[in-house]
Amino acid sequence: MPDTSTANLAINAERLWSNIMTTAAFGGTPKGGVRRLTLSEEDKQVRDWLAARAQASGYEVGVDQIGNMYVQRPGREPGRAAVAIGSHLDTQPTGGKFDGILGVLAGLEVLETLDEAGIVTEAPLCVVNWTNEEGSRFAPGELGSEVYVGHVTLEAALACRDAEGVTVGEALARIGYAGAEVPGARRFAAMVELHIEQGPLLEAEGLTIGVVTAAKGQQWYNGMVSGRESHAGTTPMTLRRDALMAFAELALAAEQIARAHGPDGVGTIGMASVSPGSRNTVPGEVSFSLEFRHPDRDHFGRMRTAMRAEVERIAATRGVAITLDAIWSMEPLSFSRDVAAQIAQAAAERGLPYRNMTSGAGHDACAVASAVPTAMIFVPCKDGVSHNEAESATPEDCAAGANVLLHAVLALAGVSHND
Repeated sequence: MPDTSTANLAINAERLWSNIMTTAAFGGTPKGGVRRLTLSEEDKQVRDWLAARAQASGYEVGVDQIGNMYVQRPGREPGRAAVAIGSHLDTQPTGGKFDGILGVLAGLEVLETLDEAGIVTEAPLCVVNWTNEEGSRFAPGELGSEVYVGHVTLEAALACRDAEGVTVGEALARIGYAGAEVPGARRFAAMVELHIEQGPLLEAEGLTIGVVTAAKGQQWYNGMVSGRESHAGTTPMTLRRDALMAFAELALAAEQIARAHGPDGVGTIGMASVSPGSRNTVPGEVSFSLEFRHPDRDHFGRMRTAMRAEVERIAATRGVAITLDAIWSMEPLSFSRDVAAQIAQAAAERGLPYRNMTSGAGHDACAVASAVPTAMIFVPCKDGVSHNEAESATPEDCAAGANVLLHAVLALAGVSHND
């Protein structure tokens, strides 16, 4: 049964929406989106805003060596592990106002709502901004959370370079967020992440809340096709070692593999670069990215095996060399049943229609789940569009998600009754 002293507690929807619109100015684009690459000047601006807001409310602000930010509100039992509310502030190069930051701002709103209501939780609460979730400037993504759980070493993470050769360590120092706290030293009893769905199901089904119980496995590759540059007019088709044509066949093979493991299997080539890039030269090299995703371990494994076989076949038949380097992997996972149950209960008690869901996207929650009981809350986004300047969500859905977050967190942290 819900605690009658908190059953009707609700976040300030207008304040949450105002904060979303305010922070959208940090990296705001002419088309109404946001370009806030991790550890950029725009990222520093939004981090500074969060830190100032937290300090003004009297919360502890910590930063670890990979730049993860921790905004902690004390509980009655300071020795207990905190309940975390985590997501991210960075965006894609042409991102939107809601991806990631909704979860951070809703976490801040939860803390401020509890302050105003005079409610003390038994366990502390901690809002986390995880560094480099998107992976659009530094690969791999989810870097801060992966370092936190120990999947990636701090040294390896700090050495990652962007396209201009700047390392994560250098970028952290430039913006003043190379903290002293050891990643993973701050322990959590549970974590909840609120996020827009980034897909069309909730909107299509007229639902407000997704209780995320699982996430697809992901495999990221960097690849290179190496052929031979030659004259476009004088080299017969039979004697060509055309890297681009071999890549085109590889791209279609990746699509066919994903379709063969549908409807849940997906494969994407998001980047490709052709060299030397001359109109009348047969391309000698193509560098590219490739990823596969699937929620089932067996299908996921067979997709990867099939791709390796296709690489070998295409290289042999076309006389080119193909490298396919696996740079990051996450197996399909299930989130905590207990944490998901608290989310579902919070939605039901608020009268909000919900369904269980599997996330097709990667999130910091996916990394953290290996070390901390974790689950996620989804709210609808218009037409399922995300990683796009047109990304949109309603004030009502954002507030609904934040209210479910509030009550799930209260259930997980416990409420003191003897103030």
